[in-house]
Amino acid sequence: MDAADRDLLAGTLRKTMDSCTGPRLDAALTEIGWPELLAAEPRDAVAAVFGLLGETGAQAPLLNDVVLAEAGRAIGGTLPLPYAGGSWVVWERTGEGGGLDAELPIRRVDPGDAVPLADGRRALGWWLVGSGRAMLALARAHALDRVQFGRPIASFQAVRHRLAETLVALDGAEATLTADTGDPGSPGHELGALLAKAAAGRAALTAARHCQQVLGGIGFTAEHDLHRHVRRVLVLDGLLGSARDLTREAGALLRPGRPAPRLTQL
Repeated sequence: MDAADRDLLAGTLRKTMDSCTGPRLDAALTEIGWPELLAAEPRDAVAAVFGLLGETGAQAPLLNDVVLAEAGRAIGGTLPLPYAGGSWVVWERTGEGGGLDAELPIRRVDPGDAVPLADGRRALGWWLVGSGRAMLALARAHALDRVQFGRPIASFQAVRHRLAETLVALDGAEATLTADTGDPGSPGHELGALLAKAAAGRAALTAARHCQQVLGGIGFTAEHDLHRHVRRVLVLDGLLGSARDLTREAGALLRPGRPAPRLTQL
């Protein structure tokens, strides 16, 4: 897929996500070819679709498809997924929001069978980075519009530092997601996906913290969109392993003294 094709796909996806969410979005994406795109161009498809889910604030149960496809199963269904703290959840394809999030139909279930999670972790990484960029855009717009002491707060050094640190964290996380870490099933591929999800989770949580500080009291209100993105990243960070859990898992893999696999060529 070349740059022109990616731009065309992004425009179509954004229009679709701006018009619907949840089961309706799931059906709409299926109609425009999400299953075929996932089979033919999985890396580009996942980066485009999940990144825009974060940026637009829409949601759909597409993580099921990514995990099912990696496991060699038919997509379109659901399966139990590991969650932070040793629990398991299922992301329903229909229904209302559950206990973890008022907008996401995710509910706790009994533990399921182990399945490959590398592609699912990368997908969630893109979603987390997209959500982080949405929060950064909200904070930046507020900083440019909000005036204190006769000038926009964007001119204050403390505000600029928070926004800059957020941007650096998100760009760094995106770099880990785009890195070529080897063929699927290789040690580098698995470890690279694990670390990419951890980096994206940390970046999104950094964005939530800094952007909340920049927005101040308005960021806590139900009328502002920030709280929706903050809730979303808190849930997504825990899915398939939180940033803290995955960092510990990576350390446990490397601690026995085995050489760390090369994750990318510099």
